[in-house]
Amino acid sequence: MNKHDNTKKTIKPLSFRQTIGAKAARKLKAQQQPAQGIWFGLGMMGLIGWSVTLPTLLGAVVGIWLDRRDPGRYSWTLMLLIVGLGLGCVNAWHWVSRQDREMRKGNGDEK
Repeated sequence: MNKHDNTKKTIKPLSFRQTIGAKAARKLKAQQQPAQGIWFGLGMMGLIGWSVTLPTLLGAVVGIWLDRRDPGRYSWTLMLLIVGLGLGCVNAWHWVSRQDREMRKGNGDEK
């Protein structure tokens, strides 16, 4: 038997009144903030798209240059295109997760 077995952490569930109060407070806070329109959403989609597109195109251009300079058995263009796409996706994922954390922190939903 481990001496740490008796130190269980208990999480007290919120009462119904506290849950409703927290939701109402979040809703009131959201109503006080300025609404972000469709242009904001389109801008974010464009930003995320370019964060994937730019490394992909850069990888393809460097691959084409390497293929012309030193043609080999394997295609540098294809390899660097895939590497650029992977880096762009990781970049977009990192950016979106950071924005999500900031949004949750601002709304008080920190997990």
